[in-house]
Amino acid sequence: QVQLVESGGGLVQAGGSLRLSCAASTSTFSAYAMGWFRQAPGKEREFVAAVSWSGGRTHYGDSVKGRFTIFRDNAHNMVYLRMNSLKPDDTAVFYCAACIPADVVGTCKELYEYDYWGQGTQVTVSS
Repeated sequence: QVQLVESGGGLVQAGGSLRLSCAASTSTFSAYAMGWFRQAPGKEREFVAAVSWSGGRTHYGDSVKGRFTIFRDNAHNMVYLRMNSLKPDDTAVFYCAACIPADVVGTCKELYEYDYWGQGTQVTVSS
């Protein structure tokens, strides 16, 4: 069982930056690939970014490439999402998730691959 708790959301102006954090309560954190998803009102949950267990592989959704960076700290059971050049379209609840990837050195990019989810943190970008 993995418990995930996100933090760092808030209100920011367009063009600004935020860093989201996700704390994982498990003794086997490095066994999991980690991901971030987001869900805006009235829309489906959308893949944002994923990172492999080592941090060596990352993948990003097309809408955030070049603006967002995912990274992790296995020593402290943390995963982060650095978000730059934020746009009003980035407004959503952001969720942290954990998965066991099919490729042990890979990531998970599909929602159904993730077994554990946090409760979400709200990010609001004003224009």
